[in-house]
Amino acid sequence: METIIHKVRDLSEAARASAEQLVGHSLDEGQQLVIEVHRCELTRADEVDGIDDALPAWLNVYEGLTESRIDELEKAISRRLDLSRPVK
Repeated sequence: METIIHKVRDLSEAARASAEQLVGHSLDEGQQLVIEVHRCELTRADEVDGIDDALPAWLNVYEGLTESRIDELEKAISRRLDLSRPVK
């Protein structure tokens, strides 16, 4: 664990604005920030589980499709993206 202490009156304007955004309210000149940094012990499985839970299901649109079917779909999508029309 690491502890960092900053007096609000000694912060630059930008640092104070960042600190206020972080804590969610304005800070007074007579206050100080006490920041503790803790190591978070995550296993690789925890990291992967957190990522999987955060991703929407629609990201797996190609799941279960063969490579040839994916190629067909991508060709169809590319044709539809070519929306140029001759000028009359």
